[in-house]
Amino acid sequence: MKLVKLLSLVVLFSSTGVLFAQDVESKTERKPGHTNENRFKQLYQEFSTPNQYRSANGAPGPQYYQQQADYVMDIELDDENARIYGEETITYTNNSPDVLEYLWVQLDQNVRAKTSQSPLIEPSGAAPVEQASSFVNKYMGEGFDGGFKIDYVKDTKGNNLPHIVNQTMMRIDLPSALQPGDKYSFSIKWWYNIVEHTVDRARSGYETFEDGNRGYVIAQFYPRMAVYNDVEGWQNSQFYGRDEFALPFGDFEVNITTPADHVLDGTGVLTNRKEVFSKEMMNRYNKAKKSYDKPVMIVTQEEAEAASKGKVRSKKTWKLDAKMVRDFGFASSRRYLWDMMAVKIGGKDVMAVSVYPPEGNPLWEDYSTLVVASTLKSYSRMSFDYPYHKAISVHAKQQGMEYPMICWNYGRPDKDGSYSDRTKYGMMSVIIHEVGHNYFPMIVNSDERQWTWMDEGLNTFVQYVAEQDFGEWYPDAIAPNKAYPSRRGPAKNIVSYMAGDQDYIAPIMTKGLNTYNFGANAYSKPATGLNILRETIMGRELFDHAFRTYSQRWMFKHPTPEDFFRTMEDASAVDLDWFWRAWFYTTDYTDIGVKDVKKFYVSSKMSKEIKEMIAARGMKESDLPPLVYLVEEGSDEFEESMKTQSLNDVTTLQTYLMDNMSPAERANLKQPKYFYEVTFEKPGGIPMPIIVEYTYSDGSTKRETYPAQIWRKNDAEVGKTIASDLEITKIMVDPDEETADIDTSNNAWPKRKKLGEFDTFKEGQKN
Repeated sequence: MKLVKLLSLVVLFSSTGVLFAQDVESKTERKPGHTNENRFKQLYQEFSTPNQYRSANGAPGPQYYQQQADYVMDIELDDENARIYGEETITYTNNSPDVLEYLWVQLDQNVRAKTSQSPLIEPSGAAPVEQASSFVNKYMGEGFDGGFKIDYVKDTKGNNLPHIVNQTMMRIDLPSALQPGDKYSFSIKWWYNIVEHTVDRARSGYETFEDGNRGYVIAQFYPRMAVYNDVEGWQNSQFYGRDEFALPFGDFEVNITTPADHVLDGTGVLTNRKEVFSKEMMNRYNKAKKSYDKPVMIVTQEEAEAASKGKVRSKKTWKLDAKMVRDFGFASSRRYLWDMMAVKIGGKDVMAVSVYPPEGNPLWEDYSTLVVASTLKSYSRMSFDYPYHKAISVHAKQQGMEYPMICWNYGRPDKDGSYSDRTKYGMMSVIIHEVGHNYFPMIVNSDERQWTWMDEGLNTFVQYVAEQDFGEWYPDAIAPNKAYPSRRGPAKNIVSYMAGDQDYIAPIMTKGLNTYNFGANAYSKPATGLNILRETIMGRELFDHAFRTYSQRWMFKHPTPEDFFRTMEDASAVDLDWFWRAWFYTTDYTDIGVKDVKKFYVSSKMSKEIKEMIAARGMKESDLPPLVYLVEEGSDEFEESMKTQSLNDVTTLQTYLMDNMSPAERANLKQPKYFYEVTFEKPGGIPMPIIVEYTYSDGSTKRETYPAQIWRKNDAEVGKTIASDLEITKIMVDPDEETADIDTSNNAWPKRKKLGEFDTFKEGQKN
């Protein structure tokens, strides 16, 4: 008979006592009924019913559809007046089963129009101190004349199309309804004044350098089609500046005219490279395509500084062609350096590219392109092989923003070229993050306007993995640090937010515009939750397979949160409804500790309590099978047993053992000397695995993880009985801080003594 069976007799007998107590209670006043509030109940109430468009397993359904928007654009960048002019033809394909009477177009630049409501929806107060530039812009200036100036909206025959502008959205009324499967083409001519993003803190615009030249990072620069899908119909939520974008996929043919001394890179394949590159630039480019270990300069710092000394009046047109992208962005300046290298992804070469002004050096020339290449390898391993031919990192002051194949990133050395670790790792992390956005949401195309966490949170999680990869692959780049100092990802880093004022915390499943603590809510908390799933709850093998399955199912498609949740369970066979509900749908927090520890010894003598219990049932000791009894240390029975030396006496089992076990089985039988009942408590609302480290009298330790489902029937406290050959001297819950436990004061047994201020100071000096 194994120890588990031996103890089960005790449990069986004590359970009888519980039933007896319940029989007595049933005669008293009954409690009212209640609905199912179990934290492990299914997510049926939160989830919509699967249908032909989105299947129950989290994959696209058999009738899944998505619209397509193709663009042909001619753009001119007016460097003299900091303006951009454009003419575009949009061909919209209605792949839905619905008849469309009008189309919605996004006019995101209107967030900076003088009529914008963005400043009006934000409360304001008199701050005791404010930056002079911000103060002038708010109270003393006339305000920036931003927003689209629409010259016309016409059909392909040149007829004006009726349209109405509602803040950042424009409705185009069709002359006849667009039937399922049909296409419609129309043209828009527009222009706008480009904002200086270092002053306005815009997502795109220009920076003016000390020599008077400008560096342009241009996005949201053209009227863009809104998404129409099976979930919401038209996604025509207004853009107030925070929530990002929802866009359909399509093909882009874009011709951009700039001053002839500018260099430019952007979304898509540069189709006229030989026309816009010098012979030397072409030689360098061909060399870069064969360089896998270090970048090759296409435009050197000396060349960029020489070009910055004068301006030309001639112009140059850069032609870019992009297939199956959801957006378009570009960067242009005469003051840019340019370098590239190749990186092998899934058997094909991808170009890792960096564009930056001299102000970024030496930091950018040393690290940017290496970080781009490393990021592509990490993200491809975690999701799918990068499908585009290049990924560009552009240095722009105070910027961090992403678009297909191109992104802007901050991190600038001091004027003497020196920089701190904070600047260096800040630059590396933002490059990893923004390049990573190529995967989420540029390819796995979630709705950023509604669910910020689906792009920022998922991306921040993979960013953490990529940061650790970079530290492993390029140890010299992070010396003398032993590991990459990631800011987001580890569970302990989210504790201060989870333990914050509940009046200023919103569930992750909240529209980004309406959340408090935007960075913690949309970036850190979802990323940390996924890291906990990967490292603590599911394990890397199960998690990584499920995460790749989600990524590959929904690449170049429009997933919802439910598609993600369902796929993660479908591909892993792990029921995570309890986790999604607690971590994503509530503002609960984790707090698990040791409430009590009782030490027992084995006795063959029946206690007074048990004698009274069986007597009440009309039973005698002889009516029972062989039983053992656990005597708690310090109890009356314990003191009595100490007098008679009957502790750890299992003589009542001798007959049972002789009759039911072979000699070999008896020889292998463990004989534990100590028995403990450990009661774990959960003051926090989030169920989590109980990760415990037991320390024994000989200094050895043992780790045990009780799955989160241990809380399924008792959400407040649970007990575990432990048999041990050695005396337990210490118990520690969550020893490696894996669960984001907000209060560790109850994590240890015996309880840790609180140090006084002087003792705390001394401990700090030792560390």
